[in-house]
Amino acid sequence: MIKKIIYFCCFLSILSCSETELPPNCIRVDLPLNLTTDLNNPQLINAQVPGGFADLNGGIKGVLLFNLNGRDFVAYDKICPQNDCDAPMTFEKGLVLKCSCDASEYSVHFGGAPQTDGFECPAREYRVLQSGSVIRITNF
Repeated sequence: MIKKIIYFCCFLSILSCSETELPPNCIRVDLPLNLTTDLNNPQLINAQVPGGFADLNGGIKGVLLFNLNGRDFVAYDKICPQNDCDAPMTFEKGLVLKCSCDASEYSVHFGGAPQTDGFECPAREYRVLQSGSVIRITNF
């Protein structure tokens, strides 16, 4: 009986933890996203190669789909993490998302981590699931 109570408490503590504790000034909008597309779609032809990317409609300000290495993909919302800009972030140098309003940059290779001193909010990352040529981008 005690073992069951301990397992139950551990289960509850895991459920109560958030993935990441964000600083208070970071954007926390949780709009549902469930975007499905196919890599054979002509819009995604550039995303088929390592280092390639595609801009997709969806999310808050649009979604960047980035091909890390030919097998693995990441996706980020193009909203500036500080939520201080009406314009979507741009993808520059093949490595960073850049917010034009405050010149902050975020790495697509390191979980959207800020690359600019003085910024602590990461770029908003979405989950990417792949089955064959079908890509599903979601936040749930």
